[in-house]
Amino acid sequence: MTNNAALAGTAQRSDVLNLDALLSQQELQLRSTVRRFVDEHIRPNIAAWYEEAVFPTEIVAEMGALGLLGMHLDGYGCPGRSAVEYGIAAMELEAGDSGLRTFVSVQGSLAMSAIHKWGSEEQKTQYLPGMAKGEIIGCFGLTEPTAGSDPSSMATFARRDGDGWVLNGAKRWIGLASIAQIAVIWAQTDDGVRGFLVPTDSPGFTSTPIEQKLSMRASIQCDLSFKDVRLPAEAMLPGAKGIRGPFSCLNEARYGIIWGAMGAARDSYEVALAYSLERLQFDKPLAAYQITQQKLVNMLLEIQKGTLLAIHTGRMKDAGTLEPVQISVGKLNNCREAIQICRDARAILGGNGITLDYSPLRHANNLESVRTYEGTDEVHTLILGSHITGIPAFH
Repeated sequence: MTNNAALAGTAQRSDVLNLDALLSQQELQLRSTVRRFVDEHIRPNIAAWYEEAVFPTEIVAEMGALGLLGMHLDGYGCPGRSAVEYGIAAMELEAGDSGLRTFVSVQGSLAMSAIHKWGSEEQKTQYLPGMAKGEIIGCFGLTEPTAGSDPSSMATFARRDGDGWVLNGAKRWIGLASIAQIAVIWAQTDDGVRGFLVPTDSPGFTSTPIEQKLSMRASIQCDLSFKDVRLPAEAMLPGAKGIRGPFSCLNEARYGIIWGAMGAARDSYEVALAYSLERLQFDKPLAAYQITQQKLVNMLLEIQKGTLLAIHTGRMKDAGTLEPVQISVGKLNNCREAIQICRDARAILGGNGITLDYSPLRHANNLESVRTYEGTDEVHTLILGSHITGIPAFH
């Protein structure tokens, strides 16, 4: 294990562009608060949680108390923080573990955002205050066994039955579903894609955790099945019609990933830097060798550029000028660079890097999931390719 003293004085040198100067005192204070939470509650436990494939439900209420759940939403007991503040929190949480940042994303950016954007006043009042406190956990069901990158081809169907609905179908890779009380489920209807709020204790609703994962082990993803699940008319999200409804929520989650991926990258870089300053080979530290310095410099350059991209994207989001294609720039770039940084950091650690004593390989494994969900590298490449050429190449 590395000694914290090995990093004395390196933090300032690592922010070579002085990106902290772009953040307000309020933003820096929030970062300190979330970083302290990660240091005290996540870092001491994450290796065991990851190894044992345990999601620590005991920290959910603590996250709610810190204002991390639905933190970018206004009203209904939600914190009402800025997009940049939400991004900063995502970065610090993912420096702890992607799976725990994913909880905040599924709860806030997906489930709560769907209700906040598209729900009725009654639905917002019923669910959002409890979700912001962590008293109610939500999940978001869009992906299916045969419909991932193309959600418009979903087979889950809700048919009218008198004043209500009957839901049948299946979903896959649905975060938090086995511990959630309410599920936002997207389904085809005779009137196009619609969203429904489905209590997870509804007869015919089955949630099965996906086990034996090599990634996101301190997180929960599930298979869902719906067999004649009966829903009242008021279960529908009245404001969402068509695929635009779920995509608007996906963009909220994609935005958080722009920041979060850089948190995993930064943590891996810092671990590799500290290790290289302590580890002696051929009578001098690894950090004294040109190849090691080249690796560290390349990591640092991409972290600084990726963080600058995240800050700029956040400022545009707060100004109301952010476009979906710009979110794709950040999601594609920062995930791609972060996973390479984590792998290079593992290489500096040598054989010790394959153990859970060190974080980079855990981060790299998690990022295999992060780069896949909320739009794969390929999907975001096609989004950008369509933007710059004017020619959609999805089909």
